[in-house]
Order: sequence, then structure tokens, then C-alpha cells
Amino acid sequence: MSVFAIFTVLMALSAVFGFINIKFLKLPPTIGLMIISIVFTVGLTIAGKFYSPINELGVTFISNIDFERILLDIMLSFLLFAGALHTDWTKLKSQKGPIMIISTFGVLVSTFIVGTLFYYLAIFLSLPVDYIYCLLFGALISPTDPIAVLGILKDAKAPKKLEIKIVGESLFNDGIGVVIFLSLFHIADFGVENTHVSDIALLFVKEVIGGLLAGGFFGFIAYRMLKAIDHYETEVIITIALVTVSYVVAQYFHLSGPLAVVVAGLFIGNKARDTALSDETEKYMDKFWELIDVVLNAILFVLIGLEIMILPFDWTYTLIGILAIPLVLLSRFAVLSLPLRFFKKRLELVPFTGIIMTWGGLRGGISIALALSLAEGEFRDIILITTYIIVVFSIIVQGLSLKPLIQKSKNKMMK
Repeated sequence: MSVFAIFTVLMALSAVFGFINIKFLKLPPTIGLMIISIVFTVGLTIAGKFYSPINELGVTFISNIDFERILLDIMLSFLLFAGALHTDWTKLKSQKGPIMIISTFGVLVSTFIVGTLFYYLAIFLSLPVDYIYCLLFGALISPTDPIAVLGILKDAKAPKKLEIKIVGESLFNDGIGVVIFLSLFHIADFGVENTHVSDIALLFVKEVIGGLLAGGFFGFIAYRMLKAIDHYETEVIITIALVTVSYVVAQYFHLSGPLAVVVAGLFIGNKARDTALSDETEKYMDKFWELIDVVLNAILFVLIGLEIMILPFDWTYTLIGILAIPLVLLSRFAVLSLPLRFFKKRLELVPFTGIIMTWGGLRGGISIALALSLAEGEFRDIILITTYIIVVFSIIVQGLSLKPLIQKSKNKMMK
């Protein structure tokens, strides 16, 4: 099947599922699209039991889609840029302490807590998994997903102080999580005995610092170009080029592409917005990137729902996935507790900040894409199924119940 044919089917499904959600379910788009997509996929699977060509056609279609490459190499850069473009740097800067600690050390600590708990859980269920692979699972599941959480927070009308913490953390911890995952993947690939701590530390620093500097460098060049002209069509094209160039160049030099794109987005969304963009350009640029965000989100969450058709489900794997949910949530709450307590006096925290940030730390397509990137082997299926179950639970269950939790916090503030 050609790339255009695959794109056509995904766009058609996204349009139909989006219509059903808006017309009948009226759920936040992220949640509604995933629920409808999962129901559709389960329906196809059941129908395939009675008429096998249906199941064969569905499996063939999904198998032709390289989810990992589509998300990590194409969609992620545009989605992160769109999120960063609409993030207020002034508010983000005021929260930089907890955001930086949670999105760096928090992800690293969470990786080891989740990985260790998962290691012993697997042993308890007689499914022993090598510790390094448990750490890989911890690395891919610890970062929260800005793609999943942004729309839900807007729908829930979260207090701005709370929203900026969750969104700011999510924008940065994706890049950090990918770097940690790649570092652990290097150890798993070459063996602990052939890996030096200094090599991993150098890789980590190069990816993170290099990604931040690359984003700032390309963001500044784009800013100067935007400031020199006033032609909204060309200026929108410049932002598209900024995303693709900064991500590809960063990846080529083994720097963090996600961090580069986030920094570039923050640069354009704040510095350029204040001093380089006319009102007309700002309006068209915002509308363009909002549309890109909506379209790619729709395709992404339809894809996540469709992936269920080719996942190697097993009752034991499903059980470990369900039992891993509270482990991941408890680990996140523990990691958040110390930074929030430390910054409590300096920052005005809304009621239940720790609980809301824990429950609002949704996992999304990035976790699934990283799990899919693991080489075929005895541990891949366990990690993949567990990741999928946690992602679906976080988006549907946590996503649907986040709004009442935020409302409870707002009511507490009004008393």
C-alpha cells in the first residue's frame, strides 16, 4: 500500500471518528478519538473471527505503518513545536526551578524506581525480565506526554499556575526521557561490562546541552529572518523550515531533536511574538500551528487505537500491565513530592498540586513508539503490552477524571 493511500485511510478515519465524537460523545478530542478507535479496532477483530479477510486486511494495513518512525521522526517535532509556540515563557520562567528538576532528575529517578519495581513485579509473576530492560521500560514510561495532556488541560480550564507546571514539565521531559532511553539502550546493546560511566555521562550531556544550544541557534536565525520581513505566508514557511531543520540537524549530530524543537518553539513563540511579528502574521501563524496540532493529534490517537490489532496480547502480559499502573503512579507521586515541598514557600501552589500533577501526568504515543523501537526478543512483548495498557489507562481513565479533580482544586481555592 502506498504512503498516500495509508495517509488517506488515516485521514478518513480521523475525520469520521472526530465527527462521531463531536456529534455524539462530546469528549475531549484526544480521549474521544482513542476510545472510538479502540472500539472500531475491537469490532474489526471480532468481525475477523467470522470473516477472516477483514482481519487480514486490518493487520496488513497496520503492519505497513511504521509507528515508531512516523511519530519520532516526523510527527513529534511538529507537535512539540506547536505546544512550545503557545507556551508563555514569562510564566514558564517563574516556575523554572521545579520544572527543570522534575523534567531532568525527576525523570532519571523515576526511571530507576519504576524499573526496579517492575523488575520485582515480573519476578513475582514468574516473568523474569533482565534488569536493564526493566530500566528501559522505566525510561520510556516515566516522561509525561505534552501531546496528550495539552488539550485535556485546556478543556478542564486548569488554573494557569498549575497548567504551566504540567505543560512545561511535559515539553522538556520528553527530550530527557528519550536521552535516558538511548543511554540505557546503548548499555543493553553493548553490555554493562563494555560500557563506561563516563561514556554514558558524555552522551547524556552532549544530547541535552547540544539539543538546547541547537534549538537556540536555529531559533535565533529564524527570529532574525522573521524580523526582517512582513509577509505572513513566507513567515509561516520559515517556522516550518525551522522545525524540520533544527530537528534533522540535531539528530544528525546525535543531539536531542525534541529539546532543540522545544527551545526553538519557545524562542519564536515569545521573543519573535513580542518584537518580530505583525498582528496579521501572528494571527495566521497561530491558526496554522493550531490546525497542524489538531490534525496530527487526530492521526496519532487514531493510530494508537488501531495498534491494538497487531499487539501480541497475552493474559499474563495483560496482568503485569494492569499491576504496573499503580507502580508508575506511585513512582511519579514520590518523585514530585520532594521538589514541590522544597519550592512550596517560593511558589504559590494550588490545592492538591501533587495529586493533580501525578494524575495529570499522562503517557502517550512517545512511550509506545519507544517500546516499538526495541529489537524483537523475549522481553519486547512484555514491555510493549505493559506500555500500551498504561498509555490507554492514562489517557482514558486519568484524562476523563482529571477535570473533576481540577474543579475540586478550584473550589478549594475559592473558599
